[in-house]
Formats: sequence, C-alpha cells, structure tokens
Amino acid sequence: MKLRFSPTSPYVRKVMVVALETRVAGQIEQIRTDPWSPDDDLPKHNPLGKVPALLLDDGQVLFDSRVIAEYLDDLHGGAKMFPPSGEERWLALRLQAQADGILDAAILRLIEFQRRPANLRWQAWIDRQSDKIDRALDVLEQEAALLDGPITIGTISVAIALEYLDFRFRELKWRDDRDRLSDWLEAYSQRPSMTATRPKVSG
Repeated sequence: MKLRFSPTSPYVRKVMVVALETRVAGQIEQIRTDPWSPDDDLPKHNPLGKVPALLLDDGQVLFDSRVIAEYLDDLHGGAKMFPPSGEERWLALRLQAQADGILDAAILRLIEFQRRPANLRWQAWIDRQSDKIDRALDVLEQEAALLDGPITIGTISVAIALEYLDFRFRELKWRDDRDRLSDWLEAYSQRPSMTATRPKVSG
C-alpha cells in the first residue's frame, strides 16, 4: 500500500495513528505530497485533490481519513478501533465526527489567514469557525468521562484535533476552563502512536 501524505495534515495523522495502533504501518509506503501545488499529480489518485489517499496493491484508491482508517482497522485481528456494533460503535463514530468538525473549522480558519490576502479576509467567517470550535470543545469538556476506556477511532480523532489546535492555534488557548479535557489529552498524548506522528515542522 502507498499513502499520499503531507506532514502536517491532521487527517493523515489520524490514519497513521490507526496504522500504528493496529500494527499495519509497516505495510504502508508513504509518498510525500503537496496538495496545494498545481504540479502535484495527487488529483490522478484523488479527484478531490486531498490527502490522505491510499493506493491499494490491486489498483484501487481509497480517500478520506475515515474510510482509510476503517480499511486499515479491517486488516488486523486485534481489538478494533471501530467497534463493530452497539453503543460503543455509535459513541466512537460520534466522537470522530465531532473531532473532524473541529478540524474542518480549524482548517477553514487557517486557510483564511494563510491563503487569502489580508484585505480580503472575512472576519465574520473566521468568527463563525471559531464559534464552532468553541462549542464542540465545550461539549467535549462536559463529556470528558466518555473519553476514558479503550482506544477507538473516536478517542484518536479527539486527541488529534486537540493537538492540532495546540499546533496551529495556541492563541485560542482552548485549555482555559477545560481542565478535564486538557488533563485527558496530557495522558493520552503519551501513547507511542501519538508521539511518533506528532508534526515536527510548522509549515
């Protein structure tokens, strides 16, 4: 398998954390990709022009981190990151959706600052994304006890979203008044899969 990746993408990181936790990372060759470059051939593998994209040995291509993560989870025989059924499954998927929503809003906010000229930035749009992040974080703080227990795609996704805010938006100070969530992340972030995939550059 070959994974099209960029080093600071939180969605790529989610896939790689799952790959490490399920011990299939050794089967994946990583191909560094620049989704913003018009010269990159990423669109031939993912018409949406996004990473991650996973090229399978039979020629198929999977894209979207949720799809790739579940595919990798299906390859191993250990405890599943995607619980197969029942309340645990719906909790894991809900947490993943909530975390991905935080990431979506954070990335839209980042693009507004990094890719749009200052005179064209839309402050109301920036504020809207910030409000989404704050509301989702407040709910996670209230439900922090749900993050305890076995590792799932939900807890992985939440941890990656929170660390992405630390990485890109320290000025938001999301930890203020969210002690339970911050304490949970401090412990969770010590997992080898998290330390091995933490971005080391700021670009």
